[in-house]
Amino acid sequence: MSAIRVGLYGGTFDPIHKGHMHVVTELFARDIIDELVLIPAGQPWMRDDAPIASAQDRLEMARIAVAQLPKVLSSRVTVSDVEINRSGPSYSIDTVKKFIADRPDAHFILILGSDAYVGIDKWHESAQLQSLVEILVIARDGQGLDINALPISATTIRTLTQSHLEDSPSNVATYIKEKNLYGRK
Repeated sequence: MSAIRVGLYGGTFDPIHKGHMHVVTELFARDIIDELVLIPAGQPWMRDDAPIASAQDRLEMARIAVAQLPKVLSSRVTVSDVEINRSGPSYSIDTVKKFIADRPDAHFILILGSDAYVGIDKWHESAQLQSLVEILVIARDGQGLDINALPISATTIRTLTQSHLEDSPSNVATYIKEKNLYGRK
């Protein structure tokens, strides 16, 4: 029997949106993974600015988004607080090592957008990270697996008009409004 294929899909998720959830559904639809872990970053060290929403709000939005998936998918997706609970910068290598230690029987696949992948050589302990996991690059602004990625940007949702909240799953949009995240009421 082959190892369970576990996708590790990290991001700032500030906020999580339909584009992220499209990646999730496509990974399962194409039988690339058996399980998926969404990992909101605690302190993303490669970003120029800090996330606007708190770590707890970003974690909660990810949980809300997963709960909106069809049960057949949501039962195979977990949201991890591993990076949010860790102090200091969120390094993917530390996260990957923890998952490997917790599930040595699994085959881990790190899911990255092509925009993130172009800078992977600058990541903390990049060579070791790349030796520990399979890396799956999702085409966004370059090479990778073409899943017809949705042209949605978290930056757009944070900074533009109320109508862009429709780019987030409906319950996430409600949460954003209720918590007045990103200056929305």
